[in-house]
Amino acid sequence: MPIDVEVNLKVPSLTVSSPGKPDQRVDNSYTRFTKRIAVESIPKAGDALQLSTKFGEPFECTVTRADWHDDKNMFVVSCSFARRSISAAEHTALLTDPEWVSKPLL
Repeated sequence: MPIDVEVNLKVPSLTVSSPGKPDQRVDNSYTRFTKRIAVESIPKAGDALQLSTKFGEPFECTVTRADWHDDKNMFVVSCSFARRSISAAEHTALLTDPEWVSKPLL
């Protein structure tokens, strides 16, 4: 039976290059992306989790923790982008997908 959880995703910062413009640094240190998904069981720290966006390729993240949140009445699964870097296209896909919500930590 599927279990609804909220994913709290940390992604790496990136530099976006545009022709004729200076490079722009996007700092994701204080930003998390959240989305509700259904899983077969609550993932444990170290597990790989396959995620997706509407406009991009599926990607993998690594679970860092899973905690019950009474106020949400569900588990929140914290995870980090599996690769050391994220492409501008992948970052844009997260930002433009209506199911993913960008939340500042500060």
